[in-house]
Amino acid sequence: MTRRIRSILEDLEAVRENLLALSDDIWLSIDHNDAETLDRGYQFKKTYNEKLASFDTLASEISAIVQQFTAVRLESEEETGTDDEAANERIIRELNRDEPHCIDEDFTYLRPHGFILDGKGTIGITTWRRLYENFCQQLAQRDPERFHALPGNEDHISNRGHRAFNTNPEELRSAGPIADGIHAEINLSANMIRNEIRRLLNTFEIPEERFQVYLREDRDAERQRDNG
Repeated sequence: MTRRIRSILEDLEAVRENLLALSDDIWLSIDHNDAETLDRGYQFKKTYNEKLASFDTLASEISAIVQQFTAVRLESEEETGTDDEAANERIIRELNRDEPHCIDEDFTYLRPHGFILDGKGTIGITTWRRLYENFCQQLAQRDPERFHALPGNEDHISNRGHRAFNTNPEELRSAGPIADGIHAEINLSANMIRNEIRRLLNTFEIPEERFQVYLREDRDAERQRDNG
């Protein structure tokens, strides 16, 4: 039953992320030079975002109570090699069975299962949210001083004043605790997370080529070939 529960929890997370991606897709498909079409698109986007926020809250609550009652944790299979060189080498070998993807690609409707940040591998990731949270936690460990400055860093504040990082989780749409009382906005689509990771790599002065993503679709395809 554990595997079935875990699969349902993963599917719930995938639906949330796909709904965010669908919102991006529809908005980008609108002719922004047509005032009437743009107005209809804006009204749709506003209503959609309100419904999506409600769904996100409900999905989070369902996931939390299921994980608490069943003791099945989405992050239980995550493993990182940041502190153990032997484990890191094993994780890198496992990841390198699949195709690495650069951070400038389109990840719409795709799902991650690992990443390598500056030579350190992480595997067992189930969602883009968990990838982003894990990535941010590694940055916090790598450079605490620079990480603590993120809430006030203008590169991570939108034109409308929305902060990607905040010490007050109430000021975020959906807050993910990272480290030392700092929370990250995690109500983001795969490509929005991609964009924020690129900004963070720049902030922490890490070349983009030092970050690779590995996708579940590639892993599953490799397993099918092995079993075929």
